[in-house]
Amino acid sequence: MREEVVCRASPSLALVKYWGKQSTRKNLPATPSLAVTLGGIYTRTRVKTAPSDSIRLNEQPAELDRFSHLFDTLRRVAGRDVGFQVETENNFPSSAGLASSSSGFAALTVACARILELDLSAAQLSALARTGSASAARSLFGGFTLLPAGGHRAEQLYGPEYWPELRILIALVSHRAKAVSSRDAMEATRETSPYYRAWLRNAGELLGPALRALEKRDIEALGTVARLSYSRMHAALLASSPPVLYWLPATVAVIRECAHLRAEGIGAWETLDAGPQVKILCLDSDVEVIRERLGALDPQLQLIVAPVGEGPVCE
Repeated sequence: MREEVVCRASPSLALVKYWGKQSTRKNLPATPSLAVTLGGIYTRTRVKTAPSDSIRLNEQPAELDRFSHLFDTLRRVAGRDVGFQVETENNFPSSAGLASSSSGFAALTVACARILELDLSAAQLSALARTGSASAARSLFGGFTLLPAGGHRAEQLYGPEYWPELRILIALVSHRAKAVSSRDAMEATRETSPYYRAWLRNAGELLGPALRALEKRDIEALGTVARLSYSRMHAALLASSPPVLYWLPATVAVIRECAHLRAEGIGAWETLDAGPQVKILCLDSDVEVIRERLGALDPQLQLIVAPVGEGPVCE
């Protein structure tokens, strides 16, 4: 058994959104999700063996409740009674709508499995990571991934090299952690939103067009579906009781600017998760003009350009 492992993993951005759980206990998604791994931003996790479990996230103690099931499962699979001392940090804002749980649980799962010297496939690691965060099942792979509705693990559809011209321009409109966690907002939507059932049905209907667009590397078709997916997800959120609204004025401004850019023939296709940050699908040839326009819109806006990313890497 190793004494220390360091692993990095990148977040997974859903283009067709996962929102809702088929099983809360097993953390199985109620909707299918088609996603791309974001290169250049990552969670870095250091795991050491210890007498008991402990976690520090960005140098602050974290509650163990959400991690205990994963730890116990790994110990049971390995047949070892060992504690995990975890130090993890993100090079991007945490709990702010950038899928930090996907990269966090992916890095943690791989690092702990390496500590225990478990010989597990990426599919098996994906299923383990899903128990902590369903989107983490996708972060076990680079490139483009699919997590089916009710799926225990994700699958890689295409590797990072499949679409080398694709970029995701991230507009960071706020560095603050969101007031309502994704898990709480997801449950609120399921329990109180009159649009939730329609959302579940429609999410499945969007998957086919998205897969065909990805197969053709048609950014306009894929971007159109991605916009429909996030818009309908947030409509269900807004219809919850009480309403959940993650958007800020700067969020709306960026969304409107993307519409202006598209009207001028520039491919800027935005999507949002449970948070205020805007992610814009575009081609490398359009990045600079989009950056210039968003910079003129708000000189304080922080912009990150992400290529299609790789899967987890252990240092």
